[in-house]
Amino acid sequence: MPLKAEGMSKKKAFLFGTLSGIVEPIAAIITLLMTSAAKTILPYLLSFAAGAMIYVVVEELIPEAEAGKHSNIATIGTAIGFVIMMILDVALG
Repeated sequence: MPLKAEGMSKKKAFLFGTLSGIVEPIAAIITLLMTSAAKTILPYLLSFAAGAMIYVVVEELIPEAEAGKHSNIATIGTAIGFVIMMILDVALG
C-alpha cells in the first residue's frame, strides 16, 4: 500500500511486497537446520533471548523505571526479583 501511494503501479508494488516477504521462509528453513545442529545449546540461547526481552520491557516500556537519576536500580531490582522467583520455583517445585 505505501508503494502504491507513492505512485508505483499495482503490479510492481505487489511484486516488491512479495519479494520483501520471501526472506521469512528462507530464514525459517535456516533456523530449522541450525536448531537440529545446536540442540544442546538451544535452551541457553532461548533463555538469553528471554532475558533480553525482559530487559527491554523494563528499560523501555515501563516509564517509571527510567525516572530519576538512578534508573538502573529498577532494572537490577527486576533481575534480582526474577532470580529469586526462579530459585523458589525450582526449590518448591
